[in-house]
Amino acid sequence: MQAKINWFGLSGATATLVLIAVSMFVPWWQLRVGDALIAANVSPLYTNFNLMGNSFTVPALLAVNLSCILLSLIGGILMLVYSVRPTKPYAKTLLNFSFGTPLFFIIIFAVALLALTFIIQAMFSLSFPLMGAANVQLPSNATEGMNVSVQLVAEFLWPFYLAVASAVLCVGARLYHKRILPPVVTPAPATIVTTTAPAPPTP
Repeated sequence: MQAKINWFGLSGATATLVLIAVSMFVPWWQLRVGDALIAANVSPLYTNFNLMGNSFTVPALLAVNLSCILLSLIGGILMLVYSVRPTKPYAKTLLNFSFGTPLFFIIIFAVALLALTFIIQAMFSLSFPLMGAANVQLPSNATEGMNVSVQLVAEFLWPFYLAVASAVLCVGARLYHKRILPPVVTPAPATIVTTTAPAPPTP
């Protein structure tokens, strides 16, 4: 009999593992200031900053990124194991642990970006777009009263959309799981045969 495979889960696991690798080099979201003099390259898996050609990271963010990489790697491997053995007794446990990992990181990433915009706006009276370009007027107290504006360009890069695809596939694996389980055979009720002893002969 041909082994059953959850192709949604297999595709989602593959996308997750590829995403981990490419996120080391390409961010999910990027913000550039001016002619790329300052850039922020942001993702849950690796975040760094570029200042006039010099790249650096923040130790606290690096620790968070390493934790996210570990969780993503565990989730991807567990989803991969589940996908090729979806009918095993332990398969449901692996699926329940791993299917929501990509979606979790996307939600946390989106919430963190929104929180960052509100914090910067509250602290520096400076707003920037999440997508697209905008000319932003710098606060006068930071420019000694002079009117200075800079161009900000923000965009979601292709690894973000790969993360969305991975999340959709993993959730699809969870929904598809019931369709690949073997049918439950309900045993037929046992038939009880009763016999009646013949009546004794009448004297």
